[in-house]
Amino acid sequence: MIAIVDYGVGNLFSLCSSLKALGLEAEVTNSPEKLRAADRIILPGVGAFGDAKAKLEETGLVPLLREEAEKKPFLGICLGMQLLFERSCEYGEHAGLGFVPGEVVDLREDLEDKQLKVPHMGWNSLQIKTDDPIFKYFKDGEYVYYVHSFYGRKCEGSTLATSQYGNVAVTGVVKSGRVYGTQFHPEKSGDAGLRLLKAFAEL
Repeated sequence: MIAIVDYGVGNLFSLCSSLKALGLEAEVTNSPEKLRAADRIILPGVGAFGDAKAKLEETGLVPLLREEAEKKPFLGICLGMQLLFERSCEYGEHAGLGFVPGEVVDLREDLEDKQLKVPHMGWNSLQIKTDDPIFKYFKDGEYVYYVHSFYGRKCEGSTLATSQYGNVAVTGVVKSGRVYGTQFHPEKSGDAGLRLLKAFAEL
């Protein structure tokens, strides 16, 4: 079973529907027992980093998630990926979970072309930098769907794939130990995204 962490942040229905479309057992839960019993855990998220981290802390699940991330495949999606980092500079500085070395910064800081729209929203091709089992069914250059204004930086050692937006190589997929993160939404990325989720379910 894949447990999707329910902490009051994110559109969980489309993610749950995508996993079930793949024939996978998935459940949205904040139950410690179910998270421990799950084969894999997904941390979703949309919105602002500080609010999301506070809500996650309020659940009391952070120590459990740290334990489980050592034992089983763990995937952070969009804001859920950003929460994996050591810190975020979104509206002040906030500590992340620290699963992935690096920081989350405003995309506008690094974009040279100020005419480019932020948030970076829509389809963009994903360039694989390091081969990994998560790309078992995914081909280099396939398109995935992004919606974000902040991105992971200073994380080159953990970066598996990027998408080019102007002069910025947006961190698309990261990995540290058993922990993965995708800045894009696999559940909104059509067949390519479903194949990525299928590979995650087979890790």
